[in-house]
Amino acid sequence: MQSIRSLLLTIAGIAFTLMAFVFTASLGLALVGIVSVVMIGTTIAARLAPKPVRATAGRNSTRQQREPRIWNDGRGTIIDL
Repeated sequence: MQSIRSLLLTIAGIAFTLMAFVFTASLGLALVGIVSVVMIGTTIAARLAPKPVRATAGRNSTRQQREPRIWNDGRGTIIDL
C-alpha cells in the first residue's frame, strides 16, 4: 500500500511539474510575440515618418537685403531675417 501511494504521489508531482513547465513556456512565447509585434510596429512607424527637411537660407544672386518678416503666432513674436 505504501509503494502504491508513493508511486501515485510521484506521478502527481511529475504531472504538476510538466504543467508548470508548459504554463511557463506559453507565457514566455506570449511575451516574445508581444515584444516582436511592438518592435515591428515601431520599425514600420519609423519608416513611414516624414523625413526632416533642412532649413537653408535662400541665397540671392543680386545680394540685396530682403525685408524681415515679423509676425505673432499667439505664443510670441517671430522675426524672420
